[in-house]
Order: sequence, then structure tokens, then C-alpha cells
Amino acid sequence: MSMKKEWLKRCSAIWLIFACWLMHLPALQSQELPKPGPKDTCPVCGMFVAKYPEWIGTVLYKDGHAHHFDGAKDLFKYLFDLQKWAPDHQAGEIDRIAVTEYYSLARIDARSAYYVIGSDVLGPMGHELIPLESQADAEEFLKDHQGVAILKFDQVEKGLLLNLDVGVFE
Repeated sequence: MSMKKEWLKRCSAIWLIFACWLMHLPALQSQELPKPGPKDTCPVCGMFVAKYPEWIGTVLYKDGHAHHFDGAKDLFKYLFDLQKWAPDHQAGEIDRIAVTEYYSLARIDARSAYYVIGSDVLGPMGHELIPLESQADAEEFLKDHQGVAILKFDQVEKGLLLNLDVGVFE
């Protein structure tokens, strides 16, 4: 066999392998976030989550199981007391946590979001942590909607969630 034919054969094999890899790339990436169905309820408050698409929060586990929430506040309550709300799951099994961004209505990574508290915008369960994608958006929202503070994921504390339920913002 000539060198040219050998080279073409090897290139074809490499391209075939690359094409197969590209076709399977979505399967190699993290699972898509599932949308809540009409019967999915928030494990914290029991509300039907799909009725409030602009507030959905989701915890997706590595095994594909998902819990959906009617707002970031209940999502955080769930995370702070996982043994109460999901006794069959462990924090280490969580693949992704997402919240619905206020302006774009896209589900974004909850750990990188900015949360405004104490604003005049209420969620399905009253006072809510309002998720925003950027600090600039959070600052604008805070000013436009009389918010009290901007928090990052790690700054949200259990006591704050209880205060939100009664309308106290510290």
C-alpha cells in the first residue's frame, strides 16, 4: 500500500473517531435540568411548582432524581435540613442546584447567583430571595425594588429564611 493511501486511511479513522466523539458529547456533559411536571410539588411547602415557572428552583442529584421548589427560599430551607426533606439523599449526591434568574427567567447556577432580600417583589410564598445573574443586575434590582441587601449563596443563613417568612430583613 502506498504511503498516501496509508495516510488517508489513518486520517479517515481519526475523523471517524472524532465524529463519534462529537455525537456523544452531549451525553458526556452534565444532565439537562429537568422541568417540573404538573404534579411536582415543592418538598418544603407542598405547592405545585409548575404553576410558578418564574420562581422554579431545582436540586438535581447525580442519579438523575430532581426536587423542584417554588422559590429560592424553600430551596435553601431544603438544603439546610436535607435529612428532614430528603432523608434518602445526601449532600454529596447533588450534581447541580439551579434557580430561576429574575430578569431572563433562565435557570442559572444557584451557587454563582446573587440574591436580593427585602425587596417589594414577592414570590409565591411571600418575601423571597430574588436570584440575579450578575452583581450589576443585583445592584440595579436592589435600587429599583427597595431591597435591603445582596447576598451570595454561602451568605444565606437558616435564620434569614425564617425572618423572610415573617417579613423581617436584617
